[in-house]
Amino acid sequence: MVESEEKRPAAVPLQLEDERWERLMALTGGEAGPCYQCGVCTATCPWGLVRQETLSVRSLIHRAQLGLAPESDQLWLCTTCAQCEASCPRGVRISAVMGGLRQLAWEERQTPAGLPAMLWSLFWNENPWSQPPSQRHLWAKDLDLPLFDPDRHEILLYVGCTASYDRRAQQIARALVRVLRAAGVRFGVLGEAEPCCGEAALSLGHRPYFSEIARQTAARFAERGVTRKVVISPHCHDVFAHHYPPLMDGAEGAWAPVHYTRYLAELLGEGRLTLDHPLALRVTYHDPCYLARRSGEWQASRQLLEAIAGLELVEMERNGPATLCCGGGGGRMWLETAAGERFADLRVAEALQTGAELLATACPFCVACLEDSVKAGKVAGLNVADVAEILARVVGDPDEEHK
Repeated sequence: MVESEEKRPAAVPLQLEDERWERLMALTGGEAGPCYQCGVCTATCPWGLVRQETLSVRSLIHRAQLGLAPESDQLWLCTTCAQCEASCPRGVRISAVMGGLRQLAWEERQTPAGLPAMLWSLFWNENPWSQPPSQRHLWAKDLDLPLFDPDRHEILLYVGCTASYDRRAQQIARALVRVLRAAGVRFGVLGEAEPCCGEAALSLGHRPYFSEIARQTAARFAERGVTRKVVISPHCHDVFAHHYPPLMDGAEGAWAPVHYTRYLAELLGEGRLTLDHPLALRVTYHDPCYLARRSGEWQASRQLLEAIAGLELVEMERNGPATLCCGGGGGRMWLETAAGERFADLRVAEALQTGAELLATACPFCVACLEDSVKAGKVAGLNVADVAEILARVVGDPDEEHK
């Protein structure tokens, strides 16, 4: 029996606005154009591992092609882990599309609650952690760190907001200081004058504000004579390496970053860094997305760990550029993720399958997410540590107190 025309629900027509489409194309740099809707992005998105209904990346891209706003809150699920980009047969920079869509959401005031407060913290405090600038250097109050002097120091140690304010990440910064000193590196910091890199604003799509932060930060580096800087967070590395240069009018060489694992691997190769003490430990390594996939660096951490006598490095199935996201990128550190939908839970399970006693990584966000999953799951026999913390255990005098 054919349903009568009167009983059928009226179709809601889509309204395609040329002005909005042109704005979206401009904001996304035309990146959505080459997409031909194969769906590989949706199939490879890690949300499909923790949800019955995954994040439909294909739908978001298609709506961007049509000049339509995203449906519901799916836009804010993206962790910008770039797994979809690695698999895309057309080479679409999907994270750039997400950034453009998020910028439009800011312009139209369609952002999740809490995010505007984080941006206000960036404005007032120069950090997304809602902490005063006067406390930026308290993590090092007893370390007697010198302020950076280009005539005396080889590198600037750029600590970043997370390692400056988050208590767990502060331990990573302190461990790295110990390792650099053990290698005899002449380095300085900017202390309370250290600027924010702006990655939090960029990852959440507020690119105009990010551009403002980036120019101010670059100016401060120039004033201080910064040349080579070593960074703790892969997120800081990514933003300095890939998003500052287009804003710097060709002068990007002055702020080219080096992630600390690459720098320490160089010191190890030169014989400046010696790992003096054995460590009998079975370790597996989690590659941060922003280091392995977005910056192409997954060997340095392994070189460092494998150089420790007695340490056995075992690999999880997903490693290197094929790593599984911890869930903390793309601004997700500032948004709540429901229990049972955390990628880090899967990563901890994979680590346990290797028989490892220690789950190592090289990113403050990854440490936070992985430790939360270990604690929430009451996982016994597995600890989480940053590579810098592991190295700090095997350099110098083992009886010396690790400050």
